[in-house]
Amino acid sequence: MKRKYIFALLIPALLLFMIIDTKEETITYTSNPNLKTTAPDENWKGNPIEEDRQFINLYHPFESSVKDLLKWKLSKNPQKEEKEADIRTLPISTETFDFESKEDYIIWLGHASYLIRLDGVTFITDPLLIDNLFLKRKSELPFPLAQFPQIDYLLLSHSHRDHCDKSSIKWLSEQNPNLKVLTGLGINKVIKNWLDDQEVQQAGWYQTYDLNDSNLSIHYVPSRHWSKRWLNDDNKSLWGGFYIQSKNQRIYFMGDSGAGPHFEDIKNTLGSPEYCLMGIGAYKPEWFMHQAHISPTDAIEAFNVLEGSYFIPMHYGTFDLSDEPLLEPWDVVASNQQSINGELIEPVLGKNLIKK
Repeated sequence: MKRKYIFALLIPALLLFMIIDTKEETITYTSNPNLKTTAPDENWKGNPIEEDRQFINLYHPFESSVKDLLKWKLSKNPQKEEKEADIRTLPISTETFDFESKEDYIIWLGHASYLIRLDGVTFITDPLLIDNLFLKRKSELPFPLAQFPQIDYLLLSHSHRDHCDKSSIKWLSEQNPNLKVLTGLGINKVIKNWLDDQEVQQAGWYQTYDLNDSNLSIHYVPSRHWSKRWLNDDNKSLWGGFYIQSKNQRIYFMGDSGAGPHFEDIKNTLGSPEYCLMGIGAYKPEWFMHQAHISPTDAIEAFNVLEGSYFIPMHYGTFDLSDEPLLEPWDVVASNQQSINGELIEPVLGKNLIKK
């Protein structure tokens, strides 16, 4: 079946797309009262939600329709032959990484999954480590699950199945009894039965998780996206990214996002990060995907707005989710390297991407 993962993800979304609501919605605001908020401006009230308790984006409504969905699904991919002919896979490090060392690291596992260690604390982001019915890896994990280190924090950006995977989270929960989960508002309802009673902290945008560590802070920050897993949970959980600060590093993990002013808001609120982990793939056809997945050229622009030091691309080459060839996003970024106001780091799977 053509692009079967997106088809499986979006079939439940048909009900969302078919709802045409012409009445004016009343906007209210919410946040986690137990967490600190670093407001981006004096008018910040929390996360905006509509009357039906659906989260919404800050600057852009999500405006897709069943007509648009069917237009994409029923149209021919103009890059079909090119995509089939391009059999390249992501590069994988041939060196065995020593997880017993004391060094900080950022290690790409593919898609939006990273292992990160800062000052002896280990994180994993949006783990999709185990193939399922709709998601089959095109590039292998850089090392087997048996070699994974003990993990302190699981960071889940949003509830979509290519970022919030049941089998992977259950495995991590079983292997890491002291694991803590940091995520967005409403996601605990999705994951609570997958965990072994581990702590879950749910934040709104610009809220800071309670880590009891004076040397480390993690903030949940906005993205332009949406959420849905089932027929009746349209945007009932929040989506976002993470801004991680330790004594020596500042890392921005984008999650999934379309382009928008929120990148400048993040920089103005929390400062410019050193490392920007930016999605660049699953972006074609752009007329359909642009609201949820930033294009490679727009990701460069967003990185420049953030004024980061190092640009690390992600969200390409691991799963077949869209119309472009798997490694085209990297080709576009690499060919536009002169436009990047910082250093581009090629994200080799299994390699420590922190500059020394």
